[in-house]
This record gives sequence, C-alpha cells and structure tokens, in this order.
Amino acid sequence: MLQPFAHYGCHFLIPLIVALIWYKPKWQLAYFTMILGMLIDLDHLLANPIFDPNRCSIGFHPLHSYFAITFYLFLLIPKKSRLVAFGLVIHIISDAVDCSFM
Repeated sequence: MLQPFAHYGCHFLIPLIVALIWYKPKWQLAYFTMILGMLIDLDHLLANPIFDPNRCSIGFHPLHSYFAITFYLFLLIPKKSRLVAFGLVIHIISDAVDCSFM
C-alpha cells in the first residue's frame, strides 16, 4: 500500500518542492515543465504487457535505460535544458523508489 503513495508522491511532490524552492517567481511554469518529464513513460507502450506491477522500469524500457539516464544527467549542465532535465531525473528517481519496493 505504501508503494503507490511513495512512487506517485515522488512524481508529483518532488517537482513541486524543486519549483517552489529554486524557481519561486515562475514556480507554476517550472512545475509544469518538470511534470512533462512523465512523458518518458510513453516507452511503456513498447512493452508487453504495457503495465506490469512487478517490473522495474529502470533498465527495462528504452527511455529508462542507463544510457538515457546518463543523457538526462548531462542535460542538467546547460541552463536552457535544466528544467526539463530536472523533470527527467526526478522521474527516474521516482521510478528507482518504486523499484526499491520490489
């Protein structure tokens, strides 16, 4: 029962906290931009079954691969891509929390 709360809490609360602390003047835009990081879950559509509650996304789906994660970390460096990168990295952290329950 704790797993879904931890997983989805991380998906929605961590970006909100980051937006409120570091992007206070435009926190709503920052939050929305980071939430768009959830679009990487579209790679679940390539899996069969699409959803498996006992499958760890990290290392399984293409946009959750270690290569992709490394790319997301490098996106943190340029200021122009930092918000998107925060969203992607927070998404991966949320999925890692989910995987820790397995």
